[in-house]
Amino acid sequence: MTKKNLFSIICFVFCNCLFGQNQYSFTLDEAVVFALENNKNSIYAEKNILISQKEKWETIAVGLPQISSFFEFNNRIKDPISLIPAEFFGGNEGEFAEISFGTKQSISGELILNQLLFDGSYLIGLQSIELFLQLSTQAKIKTDLEVKRQVINAYGNALVSTERVKILNNNLNNLKKTLLETKKIYENGLTEIENVEQLTITTSSIENSLNYAEKFELLSLNILKLLLGIELSDDLILKDSIETIAIKNINPSLVNQEFEVSDNIDYKIALNASEGNKKRLQLEKFKSLPTVSAYISGSYNGYNESFRITNPKQNWYGSSQLGINMSLPIFSSLKRTASTQKAKIELDKALLNLKETENTLNLEVEKAKSDYTYSINNYETTLKNLTLAESIEKKNQIKFYEGLASSFDLRQAQNQLYAIQNEYLEATLKIIENKINLEILLNKS
Repeated sequence: MTKKNLFSIICFVFCNCLFGQNQYSFTLDEAVVFALENNKNSIYAEKNILISQKEKWETIAVGLPQISSFFEFNNRIKDPISLIPAEFFGGNEGEFAEISFGTKQSISGELILNQLLFDGSYLIGLQSIELFLQLSTQAKIKTDLEVKRQVINAYGNALVSTERVKILNNNLNNLKKTLLETKKIYENGLTEIENVEQLTITTSSIENSLNYAEKFELLSLNILKLLLGIELSDDLILKDSIETIAIKNINPSLVNQEFEVSDNIDYKIALNASEGNKKRLQLEKFKSLPTVSAYISGSYNGYNESFRITNPKQNWYGSSQLGINMSLPIFSSLKRTASTQKAKIELDKALLNLKETENTLNLEVEKAKSDYTYSINNYETTLKNLTLAESIEKKNQIKFYEGLASSFDLRQAQNQLYAIQNEYLEATLKIIENKINLEILLNKS
């Protein structure tokens, strides 16, 4: 091996290490856990909780001591002139003397401490903090549940897409073998050209279906990668099989679970919304109360004709004060009344929405239970039908070779098999989809 070739191999390996694809391998449960940590929507929801925690402290801090400082330096380039009656200094009446007050330079520094003593809006704000945090937490739970639902469905779709490609490949190989043998029989004059044509039509149809299925398989994997939060260029291996997924998702006892509407996340969000509107109504009522605050300040001032701040002989004049401020709304042209009435209407709407949410969820649970029961029964029926269809297709193929069945009979048996194969795949998907829907409604996920 030449040095040039060795160098090329080293560069190739190095580039692969730097820019090579990542490889991931997940069972369904592992995919869900990974997605909850890496899905962008879950990450955003987590960030919103952190923002809510910071906003909580912002609200609390309003009622805590606030300290501010003030500093000012003035250098009067040209002193202002004041006119004083000259008679004050022994001058003539009606005349004015031009006088300048103060020094050319002045420095002022002040420290102020403010403390809120009473504010109805602040009290309601404190009471609303926990509701606000609950809302962010519930939004995160809702987001995670939706991410879980999407990942489970996408994982199932990817598995079904892969299985569909396998089935179509197997069907195509069998058809090509049958077509080849039929052509030989035709060439020997033992069958009609129609039989060759019928098999050619079926083969072309399966080839088209396979081409579409392969593209859809890639699309299904890319959708799952997107939900997992990994790059589309990364390799993804699904460790579960379609059979194991189907078995895991068959749990007839789930439909017997009691539904507690208060455990459902959508109901909790609606309840939180109604509580928030109650606080808004209280806030509007509290706006008619006074706001009281206190302050204490201290300041120092220095005056001189030149800049002598650092001079130890500079004279400083201190002052301090303590005070209380109170503002009391008296008349707002019925603005506060309108705001209070509006808040009351919003509360009524929230309570109506809460009741509607409860009724809707009860209906959704009943429908979800019915759908899940049907999907289990349909899956089991389709599985049995698949075995029968495979047997029928095989028998017709034997009869076709023996001349006891026409190509039309064989094609009917094949089409029936292909249809039931698709029904089997769709039935598997429905079990997965309906189970996670029911689990989320029952808060069992």
